[in-house]
Amino acid sequence: MKKMSVILAVLVLAGCAEKEEYQNAVMKQMEQDKDIKDYGIKPETMVKCVVEESSNDMPGLFLLDPERREAYKNYAKMLDLTTSKDPKKTLEDLRGSFGDPKALADAHANYVESVVECMSGLVTNEEEGLKKSQ
Repeated sequence: MKKMSVILAVLVLAGCAEKEEYQNAVMKQMEQDKDIKDYGIKPETMVKCVVEESSNDMPGLFLLDPERREAYKNYAKMLDLTTSKDPKKTLEDLRGSFGDPKALADAHANYVESVVECMSGLVTNEEEGLKKSQ
């Protein structure tokens, strides 16, 4: 029983590590996004929303699922592509990691759609809050 608890704890920590890596990559993107600054959206709020939204369309069913853990790693690597020392090689690696160029394009589209959805929702909520307070 004790061994099972230890194994489960290790798996949870490992799953959290990949998700945290992805969250950190998203945070870097959000901190550089001019629209987020212009609309006064907290980067932390945006990160939480984007990670949640994009996770809905990632492979794997839950945090500890090996496919989901791999997806988090791949998405983080995808977001770090622009800062890579060798973007061409990293892009080739990403195509292999995702399986093919279409899967990489689909992952990128999932991320971008998540950003747009979150931005739209947060801006709309902010505007509605301003109207109610007037």
